[in-house]
Amino acid sequence: MVENLSALIDTVQKNCTIADARHARDMTICTFLLEMREYYRWEMEIPYGARLPKDELGDWLTARESLWDTVEEEAFIPLPVSGGIDPFDADDVNRALVPYGLVYSSGLGHFRKPHFVLAELKRAEVREGVKVYVAGCEYARDLIAPPAAMRDGAIFLRMDAVRRLLWNKFEEWQWKEKDTALGRAFAYHDFEQDIERGLDRMAEAESEAMILHEVGEARAEKLLGADWNSMLGQLNSKHAELLARAVRDHLADCLVTLPTLLEREAHGSLHFYLANLSGLRRALFPALVQAYELWLGSRDGSQLAAVIDTAATHWLEAAQKLTTAYQRDPAHGDAAINALAGGDLAGLKL
Repeated sequence: MVENLSALIDTVQKNCTIADARHARDMTICTFLLEMREYYRWEMEIPYGARLPKDELGDWLTARESLWDTVEEEAFIPLPVSGGIDPFDADDVNRALVPYGLVYSSGLGHFRKPHFVLAELKRAEVREGVKVYVAGCEYARDLIAPPAAMRDGAIFLRMDAVRRLLWNKFEEWQWKEKDTALGRAFAYHDFEQDIERGLDRMAEAESEAMILHEVGEARAEKLLGADWNSMLGQLNSKHAELLARAVRDHLADCLVTLPTLLEREAHGSLHFYLANLSGLRRALFPALVQAYELWLGSRDGSQLAAVIDTAATHWLEAAQKLTTAYQRDPAHGDAAINALAGGDLAGLKL
């Protein structure tokens, strides 16, 4: 057993609190409140669907923001593992923890926000030479819980976050039009007949789709080279970073996720993918939406497959164009990338 597990949990949670103190209030007020509600549900171990106590939630939120004020300037703490390990050295931490059925992840997410999580290790595997850690029960985490991410060359999948995401989507969908891509995804897994079993089935299916996306990210990273990550780490404009990430996401999905889902006839995951294609990603890729609508009518995947195949080349060229524009004048790289959003990349049609 890991020596002094409680101290390890407390240390990871303290680092999570410091990260939240520095970055949580950067979100819009609406997003912030939604994330805080779910964080409260996780921390208090309140079941999905259970009504949250309004007064207690308000008191907790006030206390949490007061706590953030006291720790915001503190440095991240080394983890009490193997004599003390930097909290960003996830590989070293996992060498010590994985044999004991634990897994740890750390890294920088959107807009360089630090993320930390300590969890039960459900399983470990290798896909295309990339380690995959599948985490179960989470013992320490920060406010934002990305269901899947590539961290230091390893894929980290959080089943708890996957289930929470699906439940929230289901609750939201119940108040909306039923005949949508999201509704088709829930119908595929018979959610309304048996919510618990449907959630189990859908969590397994979508966790696999998320792993496929991260495998696609690994392939994309090899194609784009070190210059891409260097650029991404130096962007200061949120819109420029979102655009770059959207382009890389499309490349990863056209290389691996979408062709694999089509080949496996994983129709539920195809519906869920289109349901979550929104904002900038949807605006950049109208051809995929059009091909999906045609596929719904015919169930002939050949045209959809052709669009995805052509798009893989397009998104690789688009990503290279972004890198070139940035490198031409790094001091004004954000502006150069943002300019491309309204030009060569806008309203892509294949």
